[in-house]
Amino acid sequence: MALWDAIVRVLIGAILIFLGIEKGGVFVIAFWVGVILILTAITGFCPLYKIAGISTKGDEEEATA
Repeated sequence: MALWDAIVRVLIGAILIFLGIEKGGVFVIAFWVGVILILTAITGFCPLYKIAGISTKGDEEEATA
């Protein structure tokens, strides 16, 4: 997972967690999606990317990984 991908995941995850805490109701689902986004950013592994065969790493990053 590329650095920009992890940063975007953390930002969107934080927004979703905030909405889940502040709004409640249906936004509880947004809270859990936000938690998952932050966990995948921290670990650097996304199971959906693996299944789909997607990589956000550039050629140089893949060579060093």
